Amino acid sequence: MKLICIGRNYPAHIDELKNERPDEPVVFIKPDSAVLPKEQDFYIPEFSNEIHYEVEVLVKIKKVGKHISEKFAHKYYDEIGLGIDFTARDLQSKLKAKGLPWEKAKGFDGAAVVGKWKPKSLYESVDKIGFSLLKNGEIMQKGNTSLMLWKIDELIAHISTFFMLKKGDILFTGTPAGVGKVSPNDYLSGTLEGEELFAIKVR
Repeated sequence: MKLICIGRNYPAHIDELKNERPDEPVVFIKPDSAVLPKEQDFYIPEFSNEIHYEVEVLVKIKKVGKHISEKFAHKYYDEIGLGIDFTARDLQSKLKAKGLPWEKAKGFDGAAVVGKWKPKSLYESVDKIGFSLLKNGEIMQKGNTSLMLWKIDELIAHISTFFMLKKGDILFTGTPAGVGKVSPNDYLSGTLEGEELFAIKVR
């Protein structure tokens, strides 16, 4: 199982981090060891003083696929979820400044929260799903998949050109604006169309 993540997929988030708008999806991988075990708190790693939350809509791949056409991409997933792509922003900035890969800032242990899964049939369209992240009860991020630069089926088609998709792979589809730092004792929760799909405590 691999975690395939998309960066810079929401224009407002690109603007808030002063990044360049990409011409194609920005793709990176997190190892499966990055998944935060269920019912476990998130512990801020000692190598960072600036861990940011990034809430994202998730897609679980249900069968093997390679060079998938966009028009057939919908056949490769039945479940939609919500999670967090934790990022060591200070470490990422240092690595990017040197032109180095930044997996250490994205793929560390516990850096991926995977919430409950829901049948995609519950939603009128996967391209029109609202979601949010709350920190200590206050909404910090609010997004909608309609605002993505590249929609889910486009992402699957693009990614499968480079990586064979396998059953159980998870696609992180990008984060909207509003990312921010976590501190000890913060309580983070995420909702998809108003339903809470994850809740974690920060230590």
